[in-house]
Amino acid sequence: MSTAREYNDTRQESLSEPAIPARYRHDWALFADWCTATDQHPIPASPEALARFLREHPAAPATQRRRVSAINTVHTRHGHPPPGRSETVRRRLDTARAIRLDRLAPLLLHKAAELPVIGWPGGLFGRRDALLLTLAATGMPFAQLARLRRGDIHLDAGVLVATTDGGERFCLPADPGTGASPAMAVYRRWAEILAFLDRYPNTDLLAQHLTEPIEVEHGGLTDRQARQPLLSPIDRWGHLPLMPQPMTAQSIAALVRDQLAGRVRARTPLPLRKQPDCDGGSTVRIDSEIELDPHYYERGVAARRSARESLHGLADVFDAIEARTDALLEELLTVLEEL
Repeated sequence: MSTAREYNDTRQESLSEPAIPARYRHDWALFADWCTATDQHPIPASPEALARFLREHPAAPATQRRRVSAINTVHTRHGHPPPGRSETVRRRLDTARAIRLDRLAPLLLHKAAELPVIGWPGGLFGRRDALLLTLAATGMPFAQLARLRRGDIHLDAGVLVATTDGGERFCLPADPGTGASPAMAVYRRWAEILAFLDRYPNTDLLAQHLTEPIEVEHGGLTDRQARQPLLSPIDRWGHLPLMPQPMTAQSIAALVRDQLAGRVRARTPLPLRKQPDCDGGSTVRIDSEIELDPHYYERGVAARRSARESLHGLADVFDAIEARTDALLEELLTVLEEL
């Protein structure tokens, strides 16, 4: 009984908000009453609950969209993420889109499975692009995909779960026939690359790793690592940005389109760079016992910040020197004219 009263109090509080447009109040009341009857929380509501509400209250597409707009508005005004912006609800509102995604998902996953995972630099591009195609198969919009951070991905009981900055969850469950989850292996291969670069931030060593892989431990992410982009651009030589930066939504869309159209060519293998040593020259080898300074990047950023603060007034000093030089030159010319 107390739970029901709590729901009713929440509904009445929401309905009394003057900021909620009057045209939405009937639709919100319908949803709130359904939540009370089914023991669901109207605020915040989960995308699954909203999808179930729409399924149990069939109506014309325009009516369903208006209902979702009403529920989203109430959630936004109360500081909660709008549940209607989830893929679950989008599929319920747009069956044509759902059919298109259901047709494209197997193609994207098949393309991802064909990409190389070893070799240089093909294995590097293959691992990143395989994860990109796998996440695109969930229906996640490219703009949200580009904003994913390393900490936004986790594995939950055999399911790969990606959580966007808006709190929306996209999942790729295991194959019901085999019980295996190819998406988990795809993610782990790219996560291994990022973990390797955390420990050995060197492209030559990464090239060697992708040619002769070694085991890399997957530890927990630090706060800084969790905030880094999940998908980064890679130049033709296999270099990732020195300072982590994400791919753009446009480049992700172009890559997915080219993969589906079969316009992506296999990358020509590049030779490993060799450096001479006391034996007359051999490929650089990774000493797994070497521990690099984990604060390498923080120290570099601090040094740049310190240099910027130290040189902050240098432009004004140069301007003063230039002004004084002009004044001295003017005085000299005046003296010469009086001679």
